[in-house]
Amino acid sequence: MTPAAGLESPVRIVVVTPAFNEARSIGLVAGDVPRAPFSVEGGRAAHVVAHIVVSNASTDETEANARAAGCAVVREARRGYGQACLTGIAAAAAFDPGIVVFLDGDYSDHPDELPRIVAPIVRGEAVFVVGSRMRGVREPGAMLPQALIGNRLACALMRWIWGVRWTDLGPFRAITWGALAGLGMEDRTFGWTVEMQIRAAAAGLACAEVPVSYRRRVGVSKITGTVSGTAGASWKILSTIARFAVRVPPRRADVRKAKAALGR
Repeated sequence: MTPAAGLESPVRIVVVTPAFNEARSIGLVAGDVPRAPFSVEGGRAAHVVAHIVVSNASTDETEANARAAGCAVVREARRGYGQACLTGIAAAAAFDPGIVVFLDGDYSDHPDELPRIVAPIVRGEAVFVVGSRMRGVREPGAMLPQALIGNRLACALMRWIWGVRWTDLGPFRAITWGALAGLGMEDRTFGWTVEMQIRAAAAGLACAEVPVSYRRRVGVSKITGTVSGTAGASWKILSTIARFAVRVPPRRADVRKAKAALGR
């Protein structure tokens, strides 16, 4: 029997946070994730049923601090951002999610903006939403010049190849469980975010961007905080775009659907 209008159960949300040595910030992140069910204007209520922290070979107190903050903790010994996300997805299945939200563990994103991220999905306007730091408010110095340049280049290349005008590769993002399962995500390192956006556009998913706030992270970035980290991440992102340009060429009808959903 279909529930009467207005009496539907809240949409179940699972938050996945990859974390490598984020002991100082993980409790702040967990503490700001909305705990109580919340309503989305024009849509159903939603509820975070689990916050999974994937400790990606952490050697500090990340795991203990995450547990103390009420998170479910999964340890992944294989290093890599994408690997941690894949492990988090596998763990999320046990909670029967309707939406999966990805959120970094360094407290640079604003977890309390989660309702904003999921709103287009809850309202039925999109199945995949990226939080755009470019369209939101950024604290001075939150994104270093090399990160800004790499981000703009990657988005320009995706627009040129697939025709979809993303403005950011922001890590704060949400996707329906069904859409996520259908993407067939593979990347195990820094190509994870761009792979998701390429696959979503090429498949014609209803995509959206919403402005999000961004601040200086707690601690030093393992990626943009070092020359080698910046170079490695940049190479991985650009090589991922090149690889998918061959493997997942744009199907124009599908891309048109994704562009229409993005509203540009």
